[in-house]
Amino acid sequence: MAYTGIKRRVFISHYGGDRQEVDQFIYHFSTVEKVFTPYVLGANNNDEFINSTNPSYVMGRIREKYLQNSTVTIVLIGNCTHSRRYVDWEIKSSLTQGTYTPNGLMGIILPSAGNSAELPQRLFDNWEQNSTNCYAPFWGYPQNSNTLGSWIDDAHSSRTARSHLIKNSREMMRYNQRCKICRLTH
Repeated sequence: MAYTGIKRRVFISHYGGDRQEVDQFIYHFSTVEKVFTPYVLGANNNDEFINSTNPSYVMGRIREKYLQNSTVTIVLIGNCTHSRRYVDWEIKSSLTQGTYTPNGLMGIILPSAGNSAELPQRLFDNWEQNSTNCYAPFWGYPQNSNTLGSWIDDAHSSRTARSHLIKNSREMMRYNQRCKICRLTH
């Protein structure tokens, strides 16, 4: 799909340990290149953190405060992103159907993770090797704004064209898990 030039509203899901790369990605592609308008939980010091252990409440707040105005969710994937419960919850909330149109979903591997990374399980559930018949493809880091824009446009169109492919029945992570890369529980 070619980039339409439309500036989409994008929710950025990420692990806080990757904050420097996340901030660089957001700054470059939203401020310099103007590819998207970012919605982010926890990327800035003045962001409200949702302080609750109730998954339904947290998902509702994520949807209400951050996802409501976005149409695409980008999961920025670093070495330990797969082990974070909030990333799982943000993906689950993004994929929720019913009273909401689900967000388009895609992953981007951060440069620090190299050419491959461990995907968050819920993202993996919605991905397929050839990325042509799945809801949530993932990519290496984009080389330019046209490439990223075309990926975002594809994710946006999947909200209706491929919503039947959504897999979101996995139980939510209750706790952060041990990172499979660095072997620590953060």
